[in-house]
Amino acid sequence: MSGPFTPQAAAGGAGATAEADADGHWVEVHSGRLSPATRSALATAGLDPDGVVTVIGRALAEDLPSLEADAPAGRIGAVDATSEATVDAALVGHGALVSRAAGTVAGLPVAAAVFESLLGRSVTVTLTARDGDAVSPGTTVARVNGPVRGLLTAERTALNLLCHLSGIATLTRAWVDAVAGTGAAIRDTRKTLPGLRALEKYAVRCGGGRNHRMSLTDAALIKDNHVVAAGGVAAAFAAVRARFPGLPVEVECDTVDQVAEAVGAGADLILCDNMTPQDLRASVAIARPAGVRLEASGGLTLRVAADVAATGVDYLAVGALTHSAPALDLGLDLDPGRQSGPDCAGPPPAGPTVEES
Repeated sequence: MSGPFTPQAAAGGAGATAEADADGHWVEVHSGRLSPATRSALATAGLDPDGVVTVIGRALAEDLPSLEADAPAGRIGAVDATSEATVDAALVGHGALVSRAAGTVAGLPVAAAVFESLLGRSVTVTLTARDGDAVSPGTTVARVNGPVRGLLTAERTALNLLCHLSGIATLTRAWVDAVAGTGAAIRDTRKTLPGLRALEKYAVRCGGGRNHRMSLTDAALIKDNHVVAAGGVAAAFAAVRARFPGLPVEVECDTVDQVAEAVGAGADLILCDNMTPQDLRASVAIARPAGVRLEASGGLTLRVAADVAATGVDYLAVGALTHSAPALDLGLDLDPGRQSGPDCAGPPPAGPTVEES
């Protein structure tokens, strides 16, 4: 993401932003329409803004479900009970999103979109880091200013996404660093959390990794069960090529003999599954003269990453990037400010200004 961007409030259009009533209650949870600048920032990151809006809306709705007509006595509706009870509705303040650990940050425009989705014109978000930046304990990555109740209501959703995506970027960076200088690249897999694939694969890119296919339609990957069903590697490859002649085809191989068969069949890319370094080198010797790329997969760890990359393979496929990355610890440090009103000094916020400093 490059350059400053300043989302203005989403007014009207498809869906409505949550608004505070006369008592300061947040009564609706709709992501609504993102401003052109916010949509542009997400699109620049390679994300579908409408898809991000959907994720945010569902995440906010988990914390603020609608009140059902037959709800049990004592249950509240779309209200943050704790913040409503402890925070004056007129209180305006600011907070800092701060890293508690060293890592690589990812998801800052997504976190900004959470605050904008919930608070509309009343919030200001200033990004002080960029996705892909290395951060250390104490690094402030963003600042928010607005009604304290709303900031605290949006806090967990924003942090859930930001910490998760930053954890993926951090783990990816460790793998990328481990194979630096070998010529091999780190790639992800489809082992992603349902509904979060686009965001998680974006985080991989922030960490310096590359994306494998996004869906089953982008490319064909002939795995062992396909080989069994088709009657062999060559037969499976021929079937896919005949049915989808323009589609890239990758073939999973368990042995060097299968690699030779796949190369002879015309495969574009071969996935070497659970092979030893010796077998990987033998596979490279077969595939390289034919211009066929190789991807190592299965049983990979950071400890052996450099040795595997040194065999000459083009990629290391690492499912752990998305299915096992620990969250990067970030938090919101709140500085309660002042009550809003005609007697308060200073002008009210002009809108949800999100900038990079």
